[in-house]
Amino acid sequence: MRIGSFELAAIETGQFGLDGGAMFGVVPKPLWEKVHPPDERNRITMAARTLLLRDGTRTILIDTGNGTKLPEKLAAIYRVDTGTDALAASLAARGVTLEEVTDVILTHLHFDHAGGATRRVDGRLRPTFPHARYYVQRAHWDAALTPTERDRASFIPEDFLPLRDHGALAFTDGEGELLPGIRLRLLHGHTTALQAPLISDGTTTLFFCADLFPLASHLQLPWIMGYDLRPLVTLEEKRRVLTEALEQQWILFFEHDASVVAGRLTAGEKGPMLGPLVSFESADES
Repeated sequence: MRIGSFELAAIETGQFGLDGGAMFGVVPKPLWEKVHPPDERNRITMAARTLLLRDGTRTILIDTGNGTKLPEKLAAIYRVDTGTDALAASLAARGVTLEEVTDVILTHLHFDHAGGATRRVDGRLRPTFPHARYYVQRAHWDAALTPTERDRASFIPEDFLPLRDHGALAFTDGEGELLPGIRLRLLHGHTTALQAPLISDGTTTLFFCADLFPLASHLQLPWIMGYDLRPLVTLEEKRRVLTEALEQQWILFFEHDASVVAGRLTAGEKGPMLGPLVSFESADES
């Protein structure tokens, strides 16, 4: 897929499992389990999907998946395979080495988004992409350094402190253009100052949903994660983005949906709903 000067590719970094009740908040299990059947520990299957953008000059990655550093206990809880470096393998399949990545946009610093940002090399933690600048909202960085008891488990300092220590960190402050063709939209419902990229050439626009719509089923307004710090803020953010995405026919890119990579919206009786799916292997839609 191309948008403007960028060639886009979905990068799969492996699957993991999160508690279905936490993923859908107040939505009763008999409703969500029809779409996302849980395993024996009530976990639903989640993708850890990132987005690769190349324009001949820059090689940009949005988010990095879980990585390979999770302690054994947490890896078992979240059903993460830490023995396989799926991020590096998936990039290699696209002809991209770790050294070639120039920019990494981290939507936020939860471990399932920033875990792959660092890795152990000879026993020491280093940025996974040695020549890249890592973009993080300053307000979110401050929140990650001083988490509350409610969201402390989502932040693993080893995922992001080495970025600062190695001089790879670049702070962003608010909304606006980050790089030519890439703008940032700030969201505060899931966590403080999540930056959701919009890639656009003026005709085609892709919205990287991050954890505003982690799964396509979250397009339904009441389906809000129990992980969200400010669920009523999430509700209004979802409403605004859905309206804009439907009117302008944005492509929505789903980071965590194991079955749906991307699609556009269509009008339904109860509001915007998923319409045509979008393939990243060609310009065609299905």
